[in-house]
Amino acid sequence: MSIAAQSAIYSAERIVIKVGSSLVTNDGQGLDNQAIRHWATQIAALRKQNKQIILVSSGAVAEGMARLNWRTRPKAMNELQAAAAVGQMGLVQAYESAFNEHNIRAAQILLTHEDLADRERYLNARSTLFTLLELGVIPIVNENDTVVTDEIRLGDNDTLGALVTNLIEADALIILTDQSGLYDSDPRKNPQAKLISVATAGDPTLEEMAGGAGSNIGTGGMATKVLAAKRAASTGAHTVITSGREPNVLERLSQGESIGSELRASMAVRSARKQWMANHLRVRGKITLDEGALKALTLQGKSLLPIGVTQVSGDFKRGDMVACIDENNTEYARGLINYSSSDTRRIMRQPTQQIEHILGHIPDEELIHRNNMVVLRKHGKA
Repeated sequence: MSIAAQSAIYSAERIVIKVGSSLVTNDGQGLDNQAIRHWATQIAALRKQNKQIILVSSGAVAEGMARLNWRTRPKAMNELQAAAAVGQMGLVQAYESAFNEHNIRAAQILLTHEDLADRERYLNARSTLFTLLELGVIPIVNENDTVVTDEIRLGDNDTLGALVTNLIEADALIILTDQSGLYDSDPRKNPQAKLISVATAGDPTLEEMAGGAGSNIGTGGMATKVLAAKRAASTGAHTVITSGREPNVLERLSQGESIGSELRASMAVRSARKQWMANHLRVRGKITLDEGALKALTLQGKSLLPIGVTQVSGDFKRGDMVACIDENNTEYARGLINYSSSDTRRIMRQPTQQIEHILGHIPDEELIHRNNMVVLRKHGKA
């Protein structure tokens, strides 16, 4: 087998595996315990290869729906939270029983956006996961659906899988779904659609191919998986999107077999702090920058000065995360801002020496210092 054709999972030592709802439930009729035992058996085999595994499993809401005799997924937040609370009991019990058959202990980790947005809680979650892995425990991660709201929810387990991959700096993310992988067009509509075997994570054309919604059981479509691969790549992790219906798919991937779509990381790996900023999902505001400022930030690595800002959106305070965008609302960077939104509006388009005259004080010369900023994409040419 050539290196080009060999799955990245072969050499990966720390892997996040995300299992979709359709793979752990009987088409929405409740948990499929046989399927869960099957995943546990394969994960146990990977463990014997000295691979550290973190599992992100969907299925709590689907199991809750089955236990509550609900046929359609509710839309109201309180009903979704109720279903998750009921279903989480069954999901954890099923995994615990399945891993016990292999003398492996499992632990439940419930995360919210707040856990990942707050720096201290982020580091605590990271430390806990590393400790569990060192103890030989399989962490089973899910979003804490019973307490989140629309404003602060992560949204889907594809995104959660990528964030956990970033959090623990995993080598690879495996997204198991009911599709064979990513196609160049929708295979349900185009019989001639071709499977994308290997591509670069973050390639904009992949998002165009990915389409939108998933099944009526889960929340994620192929688009969320492509975006998850892009996010995972920022810490150097490769992503495999493949069908969980493939026989012994995890063991075959770990042996180097190429199955499904592998989206490979190519971008430079960011520092842990920069990575935290890049994945800080709750952005409090936006500031529109002119051409010169965008180039200075993204190509020259400079700090942002007020003179480069043309517009301010949102209500934020000093220390909040804001997005740096162009006039087309394309985000190029984000960072921790040194001025409130009201003060930013007063000093934008002004040279640094005018800040004290306008505000009566000058706490910082930079609007966002380069050490508190992460560049997401380049703008123009140097």
